[in-house]
Order: sequence, then structure tokens, then C-alpha cells
Amino acid sequence: QVQLVESGGGLVQAGGSLRLSCAASGRTFSSYTMGWFRQAPGKEREFVAGISWNGDSTYYKDSVKGRFTISRDNAKKSVYLQMNTLKPEDTAVYYCAADAIRGQVRTTRYYYDYWGQGTQVTVSS
Repeated sequence: QVQLVESGGGLVQAGGSLRLSCAASGRTFSSYTMGWFRQAPGKEREFVAGISWNGDSTYYKDSVKGRFTISRDNAKKSVYLQMNTLKPEDTAVYYCAADAIRGQVRTTRYYYDYWGQGTQVTVSS
């Protein structure tokens, strides 16, 4: 069992930066693939970025490549999402999620077993 708690969201102007953090509890965090998803009002929850259990492999949604960076620290049981050059279309609730299957990063939400409560990111124009 893994519990996830996100933090770091807020209101920022377009072009600004935010760093999201996700703190996990549980003994097996280091074996999980981790992902960040987001959901804007009236839209489906979508994959944003993912990282393999050891950090060697990352994967990004096309629209955030070059602007967002996912990383993890297994010793701290944490995963991060550095978001730069933010755009109004990045506005959403951002969720941290854990995939219990060790392997390649998967982008489909249904593969993820554990979810945080979400943190709001609002980018003003």
C-alpha cells in the first residue's frame, strides 16, 4: 500500500515556474513507476510525465517536453515535477500516481494503482 501527498501547486503568471512534490509512504516506493497526471475542468485526466523505478527512463506528453522535468529521490520517497515556461493551458489539478508494475513507463491512467489527492496549478495570462 502506498499513500501519496502532493504539494507545490499555486497561482503563477504565464512564463513562470512551479515545482510540484509528491511524498510517498510505504516500504516499496522505490519499486514503483511514478507518474504525474493532470485534469482540467471538463476534460479527461491526462498523462503528463512518468519516471521508471530507478529514474533511468522518463517519458513526457508532447506539449510539455522541454518545459517540464520529472525526477525522483527514492531515499526520500519522493517524486518531483519541475514546470518551467508555464502556459495558461497548463492550468489543471495535478495528480501524482504510482504504478506497481516495474517496467516501462505507461501513459494510461488505468495502469496506476495509487493516487494522491491532487494539487491545483493555475497559470494566468
